[in-house]
Amino acid sequence: MTATAADTLRLPRGDRSLEAYTPGEPRAFPASARPASSRVAFAAAHVVADPLGEPGALGWETTLAFRRHLWAHGLAVAEAMDTAQRGMGLDWATARELIRRAAAEAPPGRLAAGASTDHTQPRRVADVRAAYEEQCEFVEGTGAQAIVMASRALAAIARAPDDYREVYGVVLDGLERPAILHWLGDMFDPALRGYWGAEDLDEASDVLVEIVEANVDKVDGVKVSLLDAEREVALRRRLPDGVRLYTGDDFNYPELILGDEHGHSDALLGVFDAIAPAAAAALLALDEGDRAEYERILEPTVPLARKLFEAPTFNYKTGIVFLAFLNGHQGHFRMVGGLESARSIVHLADVFVLADRAGLLRDPTLAVARMRHVLALAGIA
Repeated sequence: MTATAADTLRLPRGDRSLEAYTPGEPRAFPASARPASSRVAFAAAHVVADPLGEPGALGWETTLAFRRHLWAHGLAVAEAMDTAQRGMGLDWATARELIRRAAAEAPPGRLAAGASTDHTQPRRVADVRAAYEEQCEFVEGTGAQAIVMASRALAAIARAPDDYREVYGVVLDGLERPAILHWLGDMFDPALRGYWGAEDLDEASDVLVEIVEANVDKVDGVKVSLLDAEREVALRRRLPDGVRLYTGDDFNYPELILGDEHGHSDALLGVFDAIAPAAAAALLALDEGDRAEYERILEPTVPLARKLFEAPTFNYKTGIVFLAFLNGHQGHFRMVGGLESARSIVHLADVFVLADRAGLLRDPTLAVARMRHVLALAGIA
């Protein structure tokens, strides 16, 4: 639906002024439930809160409907990850039920789910190992692929890289199928600083590569979220043949997925939740060898992604849910734990504009109406 003069908003800017803004027309992205063949692409999906429930309760049907939206665009779903507020309001009991329900609906091979240690309070390295094993067993029991998430408990308890080698070696050995390992930088979660037993990222990369090489038959890939494209490429080139590098770089994903003469990254991205139609269309263009079309589709999404994931990066979930609200995927802008308040009204106005410029407001009139409600709550008439 095309916006009209009646859809003009007065949006707050960083200097406290108000600026008139009328959204343009949405872009038409070809939709196909067929997954891309040249890249593996996971969207880390957000959850929809139950606005009438307790702070951690989910609206199950709306949450699952969004996953159907992602599958309908050919994307796989990475379930119960940090995008779903794991560790920021989503507890293991709810994550467990989320994984179970998603697995019951997922197309074959299109669901991976986070296994961590957050259902208990480990005190020893052995406790961390046992906690991982319990969650991995549940995830694989649903038919989903396990994503062995970075553990805050292990980061706190481990005293040396050998602790990581021991834990991951035992956990991976017990899996039924190859898993995805998860390296989340401290910009996403400050509690994970020094993961793999080293503050220095080069040393940490060495430990990770050693773990992968020692367990190569049980590792499908490594998901890396460091927002450092050069470091990701260097790590990608060190991985054994057959082990994927899943980019979690929500700043530099177009170039990393495109790759170079030495290889490419696959994708496991929170930003794909927000830009699913564009991401899926771009990947299908890449399948056809149409690099120009791939870049044409994704280039306008990068400013939006950089706004969503700007510091403090861990609050990116607020913008992701806000866009789902604007686009009619959910009827409210409430989040688990009240995190809808984690970003300023100016930030949300910027997200609105950048999503429009990327052609990702699928019904501008609806988006304007919903933005008006958000502005009114901030006292902007």
